Amino acid sequence: MVDTTLPNDREAARARYSVERLTDRETIRALLVPEGTYAAYAQAQLAPSLFPQSEWWSASGPAGRALVLHSRGGLGPALLTVGDAAALDVLLSLHPGPRTCFASFRPEHLEVVQRHFLLTRKELMVRMSITRETFRPAEGEAVRLRGRDIGPINRLYSAEGGPAAYSSRHIEEEVYYGVIAEGSLVGIAGTHVDSPAERVAVVGNVFTHPRHRGRGLATITTSAVTQALLEHCDLAALTVEVSNAPALAVYAKLGYRQQCTLYETPAIRKDPLGLASSLRRLAAGWRGRREGKEIVLR
Repeated sequence: MVDTTLPNDREAARARYSVERLTDRETIRALLVPEGTYAAYAQAQLAPSLFPQSEWWSASGPAGRALVLHSRGGLGPALLTVGDAAALDVLLSLHPGPRTCFASFRPEHLEVVQRHFLLTRKELMVRMSITRETFRPAEGEAVRLRGRDIGPINRLYSAEGGPAAYSSRHIEEEVYYGVIAEGSLVGIAGTHVDSPAERVAVVGNVFTHPRHRGRGLATITTSAVTQALLEHCDLAALTVEVSNAPALAVYAKLGYRQQCTLYETPAIRKDPLGLASSLRRLAAGWRGRREGKEIVLR
């Protein structure tokens, strides 16, 4: 059979996706608010001090809209995804971000994200959140850590043999508390991001020295960090493995409540040099040049 369909007819029959970079904070916020606690880290990036360190890309198509956040700073590049999986696939094909990053995404995005990245951890996580009304502080003494404490902090984080390269600036800018025993730092908790401007924070980097586990130090340090955050934030969130029943119990005792599941994992871009995505961006930019957007047909 002879194909009598004209090129323009074939093009019209394909799904059309419009891709653009978002720079208006209120437009982005409107897309994040329905995501609730899942988007806490992304919402924090809307703060005036953090927003210049982020890129926000949106794709709209027949099935819906997707949003991708690429942020830098803090502990390194981060990726967060929101929205329709098909539109997300289009976004990541054009704007996958840096070669390596720390990716956060919902379970329904796993297949799409794996199409573009190698993931080093695929354990399902639980996102929990807490407010002043639900917070129940734990007993025990923890001290506020500062940038000058970076030596003991990195020694503690490397206690199990892995490298630790936290910076004094990160410790100074974020909220970290530790427990001192026998003159040494043996327990610590901190934040991935703390945004007083957006009144939201994400707790993380909770660690206890192997010789001091089983004594409730993670509860004490997490409680101290949470209490400090809730003095200037309406909501604090954290993430823990679904299979980590002891940690789930600890956080629940403090007043954290389970909100959703997600994946959090180091990710390595499959297109190492970014050549394929660069070519796709060129084609999409040319196709959408009259609209000032990138247009993808699938």
